[in-house]
Amino acid sequence: MTAPVREGAVIAGSRRPDGLVDAVAGAAGVGTTVRPHDRRLSARKLWIGFAVETAGRLTVDDGARKALIERGVSLLPAGVRSVTGPFGEGDAVEICGPGGEVFARGLCRYSSDDAAGVAGRRSADLPDEAPAVMVHRDDLVILS
Repeated sequence: MTAPVREGAVIAGSRRPDGLVDAVAGAAGVGTTVRPHDRRLSARKLWIGFAVETAGRLTVDDGARKALIERGVSLLPAGVRSVTGPFGEGDAVEICGPGGEVFARGLCRYSSDDAAGVAGRRSADLPDEAPAVMVHRDDLVILS
């Protein structure tokens, strides 16, 4: 038996017999449970994470994925393994781990062509005019 839902909301169909009773009891398969979390996002970050349409994808290595999730840092070109586009400078992109799972979204400071040209390069190896950061942490939302 599952534990009852203590906080959150359940979105469920009304045609299920005893649906309300099952939802309160925490029964599996009743509907979609939305649980509160303690993380608050600004309106801008909500827009980046959930409203703006993405134009491309950056796939990062595991080290970059962990750094973004655990340390809340910016995404540097060195951690990017592949770029899927096309997208322009300032467009929203999905950020995926090595297995292809989308775990973040952000605004990229490079176009897809320029991002592909610097992907995997260390900061010291970037052209002088190139931004040191591919996606700044202020323009990044971790989804998971």
